[in-house]
Amino acid sequence: MTPVSSTPASPALDPPAELAPAAVTAGHARLHAGDTASRIADYRELFKVRVTALVVMTAWAGFYLGSMRSGISSMQPGLIEALLGIGLVSAGSAALNEALERKLDARMIRTAQRPMAAGRISLAHGILLGLAAIAAGAIWLTRETNLVTGTLTLITAFTYVAVYTPLKRYTSLATFIGAFPGAMPPLLGWTAARGRIEWPAVALFAILFIWQFPHFMAIAWLYREDYGRAGIRMLPVVQPDGWSTVLEALTYAVLMIPASLLPVYLHMAGLYYGATAFLLGLIYLGYTIRFARITRARSVVESKMYARDLLKVSVIYLPVLLIVLMLNAKGK
Repeated sequence: MTPVSSTPASPALDPPAELAPAAVTAGHARLHAGDTASRIADYRELFKVRVTALVVMTAWAGFYLGSMRSGISSMQPGLIEALLGIGLVSAGSAALNEALERKLDARMIRTAQRPMAAGRISLAHGILLGLAAIAAGAIWLTRETNLVTGTLTLITAFTYVAVYTPLKRYTSLATFIGAFPGAMPPLLGWTAARGRIEWPAVALFAILFIWQFPHFMAIAWLYREDYGRAGIRMLPVVQPDGWSTVLEALTYAVLMIPASLLPVYLHMAGLYYGATAFLLGLIYLGYTIRFARITRARSVVESKMYARDLLKVSVIYLPVLLIVLMLNAKGK
C-alpha cells in the first residue's frame, strides 16, 4: 500500500517487501479464525446448547432407568442414538423459538445480543436450521429407537414452539403450558429404552414438571423488568407485588417432596434414594420459603438476591436428585 504521508519511508522501520504477503496472509488467517469462532458462538446460542445439554442429561436419566427396568445395567444399546435424536430436536426447537421471539429478544437486555435478535443470523437461516434439526432428530429417533419416541418428540417440539412460545405474550398461564414440553425429556428417554409409556416414566415426568415452577418463578422475578419491556406476561409482570409468584413457587416446592418419592413407591429405587430425595426436597422448600421474602425486601438488590439463591439451588437440586436415583435404581 502507498503511504498516506509524503515522508519517505525508513528502511529500518519498514518490513522487507518479501515478508509483506506472509504478514497479510497471517492477518487474514486471524480474521478468519475470529469469524469462525464468532459464528460457532452464534450457533451455540441459537441452539441454546446449555439448555439442550440439560435436556440430554435428563433424557439420559430416563433411558438409564428404563434400561434398568429391562434388566440391562451396563453398555446400554441405543443410548447414543436416543440422546443424539432428542438433542437434535431440542436444538431445533430452541432455534425456532429464537426465530419467533427475535423482536421480543431485541427489547430485553438479557437477550438483545442473541444472533437472530442482533441480526447476525437471518430469519430464513434460523428457521431452516431449526426445521432441519427437528426433522432429522425425529426421523432418526423413529428409525433408531421406536415410533413412540419419534412421535412424542415431535409433539413436544410442536407444543414448545407453536403453543408455549406465542402464548407468552398473552397470558401468564404460558408457564404452566410450557412445563409440559419442559418435563418430557426423561419420559422420552424411558420410551426410547422401553418402547412404551409406563408409570415410572410418568413419575419422572411429574418430577421435572413440578421442579420447573420454583425454578422459573426465580428467573421470572430476576428478569421481570426485561419481560415487562418485551411484553411477555410472566407472573411477576402481571402481578408485580410478588405474592402470586411466591404462592406458585411455594405450592410446587411442597408438591416436589411427594413427587420426588414416587420412584420409591413404584419400586424404581430404594430407601437410600428416598431419604436423600426427602432431604433435598426440604432444602428446596427451605430456599423457596426464603424466596418469599421478596414481598417485603427493602431493596431491589435484596429481592433479587433471594431469587438468585433459589435459582442456584434449583439448578443443583435436579441433577443431584437424578444422579442419586440412577445410583440407587433397582433392576428388573
